[in-house]
Order: sequence, then structure tokens, then C-alpha cells
Amino acid sequence: MQTQRIERIGERFWYQTPVSETDRPILGMVVGGKKTLMIDAGNSEAHTRYFLKELADRQVQKPGLLALTHWHWDHIFGLSALDGVVSFAYHETKEAMEKLIPLSWSNEALDERVQAGTEIEFCATAIKKEFPEERNITIALPTVTFEGRMEMDLGGLTCVLQHVGGDHASDSVVIYIKEEKILFLGDCIYADIFSPKTNYTIEKTRELLNQLDTFDAETYILSHSGAISREEYQQEVTLLRMMASLTEEFQGDSVKIKQAYEEQLGRELNEDELETMQYFVNGW
Repeated sequence: MQTQRIERIGERFWYQTPVSETDRPILGMVVGGKKTLMIDAGNSEAHTRYFLKELADRQVQKPGLLALTHWHWDHIFGLSALDGVVSFAYHETKEAMEKLIPLSWSNEALDERVQAGTEIEFCATAIKKEFPEERNITIALPTVTFEGRMEMDLGGLTCVLQHVGGDHASDSVVIYIKEEKILFLGDCIYADIFSPKTNYTIEKTRELLNQLDTFDAETYILSHSGAISREEYQQEVTLLRMMASLTEEFQGDSVKIKQAYEEQLGRELNEDELETMQYFVNGW
């Protein structure tokens, strides 16, 4: 398994790097003068406890608050390990989590849901790897839900939680750490991986990017990739906006989209660009 590292940005933000094999996303910790906010709860209690232990070793205080970015299993399964922590989520996140409570997580149940099309192979495989033996998964629900946007004062440090939606999960929330100019994106900028074909849609992509443009950030955290600079983020945005425009212009014709973009760039499209193009074509 990939080794996870603790990274620090500025004076007051820590995060743990992701693991692709078991789909462990980045976990964040925002340390204010009075309160500490954890971002996302991890994909298992083991994941959460490991993160907290690593931070305790660095004399970072335990979190009193937690923000969830969205309802997907890899961001919420560790919540049951955080007794006494007040957790915040968009109202739709809680509603989606409530639907998980009656489910069984045995291999048989997971395989059945994959067959039925209500679960995807990627998630089922990652759950089996994260929980190889005991699978005592408890869905703990968030303490507080909100609509739209909320602000938290951690003591000399402001965190804004804002619902942004997007193709990946309609309940996606971003966390903006104002004084540090860090925008924690969660999975919001990723494609919809739960449809029969992985896809981006033009309208949702534009709507999402317009909302993200309102934040004055210098560092962007993508839950399964890492921390990127404003420049790297802008490259990502340029690609998404361009593919959305070309998909619309050529009505999902991949040959024409590819040709037009290659003419603009003066080179052949790379793997990442071809993949993004295919997702927009799928969404068309």
C-alpha cells in the first residue's frame, strides 16, 4: 500500500496524502486560535485514527469540529470514530447518508449491488481492500446541516463552507480557508463516475467553475490528487471550459472536437485531455 504522508501548508493547515488502492481521500485539519476543524471523516475508522495519531505526534490538537465535502463512502465511513466532534454537512449529504444505514457491506451484498447497478465495481473493490477482515461499518450522521453557505470562526481563522454541486456529487461542498487562501475542493471538480459511462455535463461544469471563480485562492486541494497551485488549477479550468465549449459547438462529435482543440493548441492532445474530451462526449 502507498505510504501516506502528513503535509503542511502555511501555519495553520495540515493534510494527509491520499491512497488510490483503497480509495483513501485527503483528510485536512485547519487549526485556529480557538478551534480546530477537520475536513472529511475518512474511508474507515482506521483511516481517521491514523490521521489523528499522526497529527497528535506533531502536537496538533484534536478537532472539535468537522466538515464533510459530500456523501460518498470514502469521505464518511470514519465519522463513527469521531465521538464528541460536531460535524457539519449540506442537508442533501445527510439525506444521502441516511439511505446507506440499512445496507449490508458484506462481499455478497456489495457484489449484488454491483450486479444491480446500484454500486460500482471500483468502490466495491476498494471497500474490500480497506476492510479485508472485519467490516463493522457504522454510518454516523452529521450533527448539523446547512443550506447554501456558512462561515466558521476558528479564532483568527475563517472557514467558509459553500455548496457548489457539480457532476461528481450534487451535494458537493467546498471549504475555503480565508486567511490562508486555501480552497479544499473535495471531489467536486471530478467527473460523474456513477453513471454507466463516466461523464461531465456542459451546464453543471460551467455552473461549478463560475462558483469556484468567486474564491480568491492560491492553493487548491483535490481529494484524490493533492495540493495544486493557482496556475495548475487554472490549466485544469481552461481544459474543462474549452472542452465544454467545443462539445457544445460540435454537438458531441469527438472527431471534430479533437481536431478543433489540436488546431488551437498546435499539437496533439495528451492522455488527460483525451480522457476529459471523452467524458464530455459521454455527457452529451
